[in-house]
Amino acid sequence: MRPVLNWIDKIAEDDGSETGCCVYDLAFKPDGSELLVAADTKVLIYDGSDGTLLQSLKGHKDLVYAVAFSYNGERFASGSADRSVIIWTEQHEGTLKYTHNEAIQCLAFSPVACFLLSCSVNDFGTSLWTQTEKSVSKQRTSSRCVSCAWSCDGQMYAIGMFDGSVSLRSSATGSEVKKIERPSGEPAWAVAFGSARVIRDDKKLGCDPTAMDYFNYGQFLVICGSNRQVTLYSREGTTLGTVAQMDTWVWTVKARPNTNAVVVGCVDGTLACYQLMFSTVHGLHKERYAYRENMTEVVVQHLGKQRSVRIRCNDLVRKVAVQLTDRVHIYRQSADREDGQLEYRLVERISHAFECSLLVVCAQHLILCQERRLQCYDHKGLKQREWLLESLIRYIKVIGGPSGREAILIGLRNGAVCKIFVDNPFAIQMLQLKSAVRCLDISHLRRKLAIVDETGVCMTFDATTKQLLFQEPACNSVAWNADHENLLCYSGGGALSIKAHNFPAYQQRMQGFVVGFSGKRVFCLHMFAMTAMEVPLSNQLYQYLEQKMYKEAYELATLGVTEGDWTILGHDALQNLHLDVAKKAFYRVKDTRYLQLISEIEVAR
Repeated sequence: MRPVLNWIDKIAEDDGSETGCCVYDLAFKPDGSELLVAADTKVLIYDGSDGTLLQSLKGHKDLVYAVAFSYNGERFASGSADRSVIIWTEQHEGTLKYTHNEAIQCLAFSPVACFLLSCSVNDFGTSLWTQTEKSVSKQRTSSRCVSCAWSCDGQMYAIGMFDGSVSLRSSATGSEVKKIERPSGEPAWAVAFGSARVIRDDKKLGCDPTAMDYFNYGQFLVICGSNRQVTLYSREGTTLGTVAQMDTWVWTVKARPNTNAVVVGCVDGTLACYQLMFSTVHGLHKERYAYRENMTEVVVQHLGKQRSVRIRCNDLVRKVAVQLTDRVHIYRQSADREDGQLEYRLVERISHAFECSLLVVCAQHLILCQERRLQCYDHKGLKQREWLLESLIRYIKVIGGPSGREAILIGLRNGAVCKIFVDNPFAIQMLQLKSAVRCLDISHLRRKLAIVDETGVCMTFDATTKQLLFQEPACNSVAWNADHENLLCYSGGGALSIKAHNFPAYQQRMQGFVVGFSGKRVFCLHMFAMTAMEVPLSNQLYQYLEQKMYKEAYELATLGVTEGDWTILGHDALQNLHLDVAKKAFYRVKDTRYLQLISEIEVAR
């Protein structure tokens, strides 16, 4: 997770002094187009996308402590220390006003109806605003109200008290359904409803929290407070990282709807918007694909069988194989079960906080990459060897080999392609290109290299002679078929190209990056989703048949072609007296008449 500052503003006092005024509350319009800011005695309206100040509303006589938007965006409300609540229209016009006995502390609209919950120091009220009815019902409280929130279905609301208790009340009757007592007695400064879950243990924050908000459809939680930070947590309370480090206390935080943006408001008047960039943490081995989900879980999919299993790590997953905050877990698949379900068990736990940008796992070792350095550790966490390369490492791939002696391909920023063996301290340079390596792969029998460089040119080379065999511009990724030496696929420009031998490539539409090619399945990564797509190999088969390359045509056909293609292969091979290939083809379609004919021809010969 990497935060990027989108925009920042400083809200100053009306007297023109450099001292900023505290940002007490924030609220987004449901579509994210507008941002309400409670600062000083005004309600400020900002453009939700670029932070442009659109309007300043003056209707209160004292500090504005709370703002809230209705579920449909047609109304919003503001509450102030002048004890009043003002209802505003979507056109920013004040229409209704009512008062409490003390200063307003917090506001919240129901997510399903035009109910407004307003809380002051010693009472709270629920307001219903429709075309025919406008009413406010108030109740006194035994402690000061400091926070409030509605449940997702609008059937219940919660009020956090200064004495640490949380009162859960029915929206229909206003009666208390349950009271949650906090043993510490610390004020419940912020409350929020998530999806219904089992009650978990308390999470120590290490600071006084001032506000929190659910983020990314309830998957994460952002919390700010006296530590001057905005911190991202999983919904189970696992710390995932720091979103922002500010100069003063952060008083409020809100996530922009339907985006990965978070806006924070500070006591010195600073208002800032951060975009959270979530990197893809994943790995692919043949038809098994593992990826990080919800930042703390790993999902392993068998793309061919459409089966998956979820591994709960209860910590931030940094790399798959599986690197957590201060340790690495290694999981191994259990024996195949009769019901076809995937099952993984934890076999090794390495208690070490590794710093690396790339991580790959071998049968007996872990390989860590950090800039120019590769480090090899065994599964007990003991360092075995280290390689220092001449340039920054851009791409790394384990290409197999005997257990404990695997080979690894490396692409460097200076255009060099190297190969190392896990049990050998020396790197072997295979090629030198003019541009940085973006992606590379080696063929099934290790005879050919395919490389995409920084300029987007896909090139294939003979691994022995270094001769350039083929090149194609406007590519972003390339992969050799794991079961066929001369079958290659590459992606770019919204298309997937399949190339056999030295024949022209055939294209079909596809969005994303090709990351693997096994049999007749191409594995494509688009956005954050991996898909397995079956590609027809008929065109490549006919190209072999036109050149009378029947042995190669049969090898290609075994990857998966239609019965019609097998029949065409059989007839073509039979007409040219390649009886062995013809017999195998007719065996595939169980054509007994032609099998009998071939048998008679063989006897006659």
